[in-house]
This record gives sequence, C-alpha cells and structure tokens, in this order.
Amino acid sequence: MNFEQLINARQSDRKYDTQPIDRALLVRCLEAARIAPSACNSQPWKFVVVDDPKLLAGMKEAAAGMGMNKWVTDVPVIVAVVLEKMNLTARIGSVIKDKEYSLLDVGIAVEHFCLQATELGLGTCIIGWFDEKKVKKLLDIPKRRVPLLISVGYPASEHRKKVRKPLEEMSSWNKY
Repeated sequence: MNFEQLINARQSDRKYDTQPIDRALLVRCLEAARIAPSACNSQPWKFVVVDDPKLLAGMKEAAAGMGMNKWVTDVPVIVAVVLEKMNLTARIGSVIKDKEYSLLDVGIAVEHFCLQATELGLGTCIIGWFDEKKVKKLLDIPKRRVPLLISVGYPASEHRKKVRKPLEEMSSWNKY
C-alpha cells in the first residue's frame, strides 16, 4: 500500500470483530508512535495498551459513559494515551509562543499509531469523550492527563467514502 492508499484507507472504525490482536502487531503500532517527531524531541506521551479482559471491561465502561461510544463493546484493545511532561526546552518554547506543543506532539504520535494499524489491516478510532478519572484510576495513572483513547481491532464494517471540504475551501495560496 502506498502512502496515498494508506491515508485513504485510514478511517474511524466504530464496529469491530471480537478477534484478539496479536501483540506483535500492537508493538509495531507502538513503534510507529515512538518514532513520531515532537517539539525539541520531548516525546511527551506514554501509550498504555489494555487487552486484559477484566480491565478492558472497565475501560469500555469509561469510554461508553454518558451515552457516548456505545460501539466500544466489541473492541478487543483500548489504548490510553497519557500526556507526559515536556522536556525543559519544549516547555519554555510552549510558554513563550503560547502553544501547547505537547498536545500537538501527542496528535502526531497517535496518527502514526493509527496509520500503522491501518497498514496492518487493523481499524482504529481516536476517542476524546470518555471518563478520564475512571481511566486514570483503572490504570493507576499518576497526576497526568489522558487526552485520548484509541480503540483497536479488526474492522467489521465496510470502508466509507470520505466526505471532505473541497481543496479550495480548506486551503489557499499566499494569503488567507
């Protein structure tokens, strides 16, 4: 699969086969996230992979709270993305430029993970709506933020046609 095919294949999957995932495939996804670029090489992330059935049940409950994400019931793996502290140089730059570099960095790492998963035939969905307190308690996460979860599994639905804004609406040349 070339890059254009890969980015067209990548989608947010919300229906999964319950088949377990070989950890070697998940390691490849983690490696893709690990090598993602970050501000000042800070690498302000930790990916906590949850595949233990008992713990996964609690994660699904946390992800499906308040009526959202009910589709997580069949997901064989959920990854919690923990926001770690930036290194000093990145922290200083973040303050001076008033930009939260760590969140940008996490976004890049998460997409690397998801693109690798897609290439391996796995489906993913990046989840931002979940009970963060419950996730932190389940996974013994210290005083850190968990901005995202990633569901991972073998997709059980068809690939959807992408509906996007026209190029002219989402980009311009030389001025806004």
